[in-house]
Amino acid sequence: MSRCDVSSRRAVRPRWPRVLVAAVPAVGLALAAAFPAGAVAAPAGNETQARLRQLAREVVAAGAPGVLVRVDDGRGRPVEIAEQAAWTRRDHVLKAGDEFRMGSSTKTMMAVLVLGLAAEGRLALTDPVDKWLPGKVPGGASITLRMLLNHTSGLYDYTGDPAIRPSMLGTDRRRWTPEKLLAVGVKHKPLFAPGTRWAYSNTGYAAIGAVLERVTGASLADLVRDRIARPLGLDHTYYATGRAWRGPYARGYEPDAAHMPPAVPAAFRRFAGPRHDGHVDVSGHDPGWGGPAGAVVSTTRDWARFQAALMSGKLLPAAQLAQLRTTVPMDARHPDGPGYGLGIQTAAHPCGTFWGHDGGMPGYLTTGLTDRTGGRTAAVLVSAEFWAEFEADPKLAKAAQALQTAVTCAMFGKPVPGAS
Repeated sequence: MSRCDVSSRRAVRPRWPRVLVAAVPAVGLALAAAFPAGAVAAPAGNETQARLRQLAREVVAAGAPGVLVRVDDGRGRPVEIAEQAAWTRRDHVLKAGDEFRMGSSTKTMMAVLVLGLAAEGRLALTDPVDKWLPGKVPGGASITLRMLLNHTSGLYDYTGDPAIRPSMLGTDRRRWTPEKLLAVGVKHKPLFAPGTRWAYSNTGYAAIGAVLERVTGASLADLVRDRIARPLGLDHTYYATGRAWRGPYARGYEPDAAHMPPAVPAAFRRFAGPRHDGHVDVSGHDPGWGGPAGAVVSTTRDWARFQAALMSGKLLPAAQLAQLRTTVPMDARHPDGPGYGLGIQTAAHPCGTFWGHDGGMPGYLTTGLTDRTGGRTAAVLVSAEFWAEFEADPKLAKAAQALQTAVTCAMFGKPVPGAS
């Protein structure tokens, strides 16, 4: 859930294009790409798994509290890896099936909900925001639901407003609704005229959440449960409505103020939460400030099942799936570079073209990738996020990039760098 503006924090968006695809312009699939998980090629499964585990350990050695990797190349048993720093084991022994906060990958689910309602004729992507939220969005007569979903609305990103910062740091436990988050974002002047450019905006998804609740009369938590999680059997996937977890979960950490990398601004150096070993456990924070842009909880296994169902056409009719895959350039200077569809990103990697999303909230840096058909999936969690949010730790970034490259290639059944 992040923004590119260091004057604020950027927490729910996938702003991390740097790691995902070194071969793609810097605006690529942000952080997600930085940590995509890959699947192991059948002929060299043992070697690939060993190499991925080695790279995950190197990410931990570089400073990450923990790493989860799941790779399924569609040709055999998925590879699952859990590695963690020794000091974290007193809190929890990390396991492959642990729940974690998905951050901006929530947007993919919000897009699926909108497209499902569009298929039922209950709304249309061409609907102006004013049709559903009259007077709530300045210029809402010219902003369509499609623009909200593909980040071409021009709306200022609410995560850049100082009012959100205490919730990000866990020092303010107020409950944020989609309407309240939307109100924070629209206090600011739009960045550009609707439909003329691309700029990541969590505010657009706050508006989407408010529209979904207005159209259906149901809460977002109920919509995720009834329209996605239950039909797919995702037992550990839910829209969080508070701090509580429903199953075993990965602990998320950030360095305490004394150990925070110098590049992190002073306003973002003090987290609430239990402290030990130079870190703060932020897994008890309420992700409600992420709302429709970042409040979903899942696991690597559940997310793989979700992506496979989505891309194979089990969740949406063909017409709506085609709309989801219709992309706009994320950088006008590179029209053939990384693209953003409806709640989903895509980019060409040397090992194959991937689809997916990344997400970041304090303590949780996530990526979920798949191919166009859903036959191959990969997911990665790194249980710390601010080092990437503010590009504050080159050593950790380098280790993460190596893991990303290996994981992406493994997902496509291609040779993993360094594997025999």
